[in-house]
Amino acid sequence: MTEILHIHPVSPQQRLIAKAVDTVRNGGVIVYPTDTSYALGCRIGEKAALDRIRAIRQLDQNHNFTLACRDLSDISTYAKVSNQNYRLLRAYTPGPYTFILPATRQVPRMLQHPKRKTIGIRLPQHAITMALLEQLGEPLMTTSLILPGDDYPLNDPEEIRERLLRQVDLIIDGGPSPTLEPSTVVDLAGDQPQLLRAGAGDPAPFLAA
Repeated sequence: MTEILHIHPVSPQQRLIAKAVDTVRNGGVIVYPTDTSYALGCRIGEKAALDRIRAIRQLDQNHNFTLACRDLSDISTYAKVSNQNYRLLRAYTPGPYTFILPATRQVPRMLQHPKRKTIGIRLPQHAITMALLEQLGEPLMTTSLILPGDDYPLNDPEEIRERLLRQVDLIIDGGPSPTLEPSTVVDLAGDQPQLLRAGAGDPAPFLAA
């Protein structure tokens, strides 16, 4: 049975955030809003939950999963960041960007890209997401809610409920998403930044790289 929580997008009710966090800690799969679109999330290391997310999105083994983090200190635990890339992260986070970085040993292998050993890093600027991460006390494994056959992520809570009822454990209804686009993805694992996907974040700073 999928639980629906209506949480205020600007002033999240902490008791409802606590219920969502309990679902994550108990191995559940949740749908939650970010500063771009809605996303699927679960706890780091929960293989059964990750397998459910793979099935929902029909993802192959080469998909780059992402960790939604509270702040830059979280990033250094899970990703290897050079001084140059740290300056980029400071400049463009929090915000609608996902950065691909070399993973540290703290990242379970099942979350890393199997060949490149990388992990996506995201610092969403959304009150609900930030409240979730604060109470959880660790990053959330996440991926944009783009269902098979769709070109864009889902951003309407009513449509999400219709299409994912009984496939996830909890849906946080935080109102419509602020954008129809997913995050902009930038690969920082190589010698130079490389734009992998243009999305809600301004891609211009990375087009010439």
